Amino acid sequence: MSAERVDLRAIAPRPWKNGAGLTREIALGGADVDAFDWRLSLAEVDRDAPFSAFPSIDRCVVLLRGAGMRLRSRDGRIDHRLTQPLVPFHFSGDVALDATLIDGASRDLNVMTRRGVFRSDVSCHHGAADLPGADVTLLLCSEGEWQVEADSAHMLAPLHALLWREPVTSIKVRPARAIDPAALLLVRLCHDRRP
Repeated sequence: MSAERVDLRAIAPRPWKNGAGLTREIALGGADVDAFDWRLSLAEVDRDAPFSAFPSIDRCVVLLRGAGMRLRSRDGRIDHRLTQPLVPFHFSGDVALDATLIDGASRDLNVMTRRGVFRSDVSCHHGAADLPGADVTLLLCSEGEWQVEADSAHMLAPLHALLWREPVTSIKVRPARAIDPAALLLVRLCHDRRP
């Protein structure tokens, strides 16, 4: 199966029920948004807000733009400053969090997987690499332009992505221009076969 090309800016945003931000749904696997096996989305957080609990879901958040936010659980078990761009933060969706913006609006990538069904691996790359694929694979360009070779040749610009919903074994990537800052996020979703 060939990759789907996704322009994240072209995805219609859905406002949060609490009015604190917007979600752009990149893709999901499973029945629907309430019964998914995996979900990939872009969140734009405009003000302090609670993050809803998602029982039985493992989450990963990656800061893309903005100064970030502090994520805290009410019981104090989680207290994390999401301020470093492109550094994945994994946490359990069982716990509701309060998000406090550091300095203005924030944009982040959200990866959610149903525990026992899928697991995620998220990494950031800045140079040429041979990347491993997975059962579901997303490449998201954050900075620069990238040349990608997998099922065919592709070019990625910022906030453009490639999504493989079927297994892909090998992906070759390299920045199109060596002088530009370049950052590419790789999201690998694998069937969870752990006992």
